[in-house]
Amino acid sequence: MAPAADREGYWGRTTSTLDWCEENYAVTWYMAEFWNTVSNLIMIIPPIFGAIQSVKDGLEKRYIASYLALTVVGMGSWCFHMTLKYEMQLLDELPMIYSCCIFVYCMFECFKVKNSVNYHLLFTLVLFSLIVTTVYLKVKEPIFHQVMYGMLVFTLVLRSIYIVTWVYPWLRGLGYTSLGIFLLGFLLWNIDNIFCVSLRNFRKKVPPVIGVSTQFHAWWHLLTGLGSYLHILFSVYTRTLYLRWRPKVKFLFGIWPMILFEPLRKHC
Repeated sequence: MAPAADREGYWGRTTSTLDWCEENYAVTWYMAEFWNTVSNLIMIIPPIFGAIQSVKDGLEKRYIASYLALTVVGMGSWCFHMTLKYEMQLLDELPMIYSCCIFVYCMFECFKVKNSVNYHLLFTLVLFSLIVTTVYLKVKEPIFHQVMYGMLVFTLVLRSIYIVTWVYPWLRGLGYTSLGIFLLGFLLWNIDNIFCVSLRNFRKKVPPVIGVSTQFHAWWHLLTGLGSYLHILFSVYTRTLYLRWRPKVKFLFGIWPMILFEPLRKHC
């Protein structure tokens, strides 16, 4: 999507089917897109701690998998934007599909008996992932991947709206915050794609600090990383409410959201 006049760096010629609007190797010779790379830290570090906390709290394995899947997406995206190699692009894009399938499974199984397994839904999501993977490896068309990913996100949105409308209305704040942050990231992603030439010209005329603030694909990572993390919190909150636990959103160091809860005590 970016103009082709970018310099080469440590990783050599670009082989990915996409090249974003950030100028290649402009910050360091070792990273093709510096800001698009480091912005993935929000999808790598916090979910690791979320997974560890989930193990300590005894949450079902699918929620641990949700956190770890988000970490894998962040690591894949880091490798993709650092190298702009096709293999690393797949390491970014395919886990986006797989992680969303895990999110979908969690959202549609949140009102079931503890530790139950829905084999029909599991089979459907695995089959969907295999079909998308096979077709995408064959056609190598980014729009196909984006449409399939969009379908999964739309499914999550509909399910979330159902929960905050008909089941737990008091979760609207968390649910809509997650959705709003994600949609804002999607808006900036589109601005970055559509107005790339204008953005590059603008960056040449302003101080670097201001120019960095217009790296909207990096903002997409930050916002969708936070939005996805909040979605996992929303999913966990919904599940633990159903299991009659007492979840509550707390802010670590007054900044980063997390869920703390304890099971209801059984009265003799």
